Amino acid sequence: MVDWQLTEATFYCDDVGTNVSIRVYQNGSTKCTGYKKYVENLNRNTAKALELRSEKLGEKLKCCGPDCSRVVEYKDKLFSE
Repeated sequence: MVDWQLTEATFYCDDVGTNVSIRVYQNGSTKCTGYKKYVENLNRNTAKALELRSEKLGEKLKCCGPDCSRVVEYKDKLFSE
């Protein structure tokens, strides 16, 4: 069993074109600020910013959700240590 309650790290997310913070809790649950901002709490301003980044990068940006590879890999790395 792990001896911490919460850990958080910041990663660049290719899916939304910006940095996001990923939190992993002792019970194995996870939270990603990208998912919260670009899916759960999406508003007009955030959608416009995402659209502008999409155009600038020349690709469609969209959050993959809570089962994103970055979230899963970070969680797996923590629990394997």
